[in-house]
Amino acid sequence: MHIRLAHSPDADDAFMFYALAKNKISSRGHTFEHVLSDIETLNQEAFLEKFEVTALSLHAFAHVSDKYWLLPNGASIGKGYGPIVVAREPMPLSRLSEIVVAIPGQYTTAALMMGLVLGEKFQSKVIPFDQIIPAVLRGEVEAGVIIHEGQLTYSDTKLAKILDLGQWWEKKTGLPLPLGVDAVRKNVGLDTAREIAIILEESIRYAIEHEDEALDYALDFSRGTNRETARKFVRMYVNERTLRYSEEDKKAVQMVLSEGYKAGLLPFLPQVSFDLVDVGSNRLSNSDVG
Repeated sequence: MHIRLAHSPDADDAFMFYALAKNKISSRGHTFEHVLSDIETLNQEAFLEKFEVTALSLHAFAHVSDKYWLLPNGASIGKGYGPIVVAREPMPLSRLSEIVVAIPGQYTTAALMMGLVLGEKFQSKVIPFDQIIPAVLRGEVEAGVIIHEGQLTYSDTKLAKILDLGQWWEKKTGLPLPLGVDAVRKNVGLDTAREIAIILEESIRYAIEHEDEALDYALDFSRGTNRETARKFVRMYVNERTLRYSEEDKKAVQMVLSEGYKAGLLPFLPQVSFDLVDVGSNRLSNSDVG
């Protein structure tokens, strides 16, 4: 089967899919076409069921879980860290509810978390993720939520950290923060979906076990960060949690979805399978949850 695998042109995704892209592992008779696009574009395209396999934000997955199954691997999960809210000057958290905050996309998990932090007072402006730091520096917005390598490099610009959403979430729930996930379109069928899951796990495992080799490839996608910064970023989001959801990770996914639904930020509460075995009903309605 020809499978379009859509993911971000970022160091962590490149690292994760290196072995598959460079034929270091078996593709089990399938051909994979790597399609690179920013995460919010992938989120939007998931609504259209454009790709057989796609990376997307957990927030977006909540909207398209009737179209896609969650893959049991490939997740980006922050343990004590996550997207960071920055501003030119320090400010109290309460100030964020009075200003417009730049976000990297309507359906990013960063946007969902900001909605949980600020509630109805959250005012946002969508700006491409790689333009948020320049927009804050120019004063186009007072604050912005940064993702990807910006979480490590923002301090080089002397911007002030107002809030780490991963730390906020862990303090609130005691759980890590699931940010990005990989999903497979349901109409490929369960047998193919399970084969894809095995292939992706093998690719991730190969990269972890051959870190320097995979990092050489990933550096081409690191937007100018040096090797050790790229290594640090990759290790943040490609690790044992990426190979397979732990019980804690599963609980965290369900908690994000539940909190988002209760806050009125999600249209329904998806019922998530983490292993492509129990993939029955995919959502609860308002009457189901009472």
